Amino acid sequence: MAQVSRYPLTKEVEERVFEILLKTIADLKKHQEIDEFLKDFLSPTERIMLAKRLAIAILLGKGYDYRQIREILKVTPGTIAAVNLKLKYAGKGYKKVVGKVLKEEKIEKLLGKVNNVLEESLPPKGRNWSEWRKKRWKEARKQQKPF
Repeated sequence: MAQVSRYPLTKEVEERVFEILLKTIADLKKHQEIDEFLKDFLSPTERIMLAKRLAIAILLGKGYDYRQIREILKVTPGTIAAVNLKLKYAGKGYKKVVGKVLKEEKIEKLLGKVNNVLEESLPPKGRNWSEWRKKRWKEARKQQKPF
């Protein structure tokens, strides 16, 4: 578990340290840069801990219950409860991030459905269109209900 020094920083130094940290993270643009920074900056345990907290928030946003989250992520109910409390009462940042992730997933799912419809309605390149139409017509007839 990460530990904080018992010697507290002055308020000015603490604010400056966080300002530098936030600017450093905000300036990272590429996925590879972020990955390299986090691997160097955080211990493996810290990375897993942070990733699990975010995953808990996302799963709560999707409507998973504590038991399901505990089984999927191998976390304690206390950890889930702590994230849930942050989401409900204090977590503006959590809510924004979770909302963005869920929105992106919905968009990806919708685009996947659109892609599937397009793939099903257009013949593959280099194929005989008339043969493809006959096959599609036969498949459609099989799927029709008798009444």
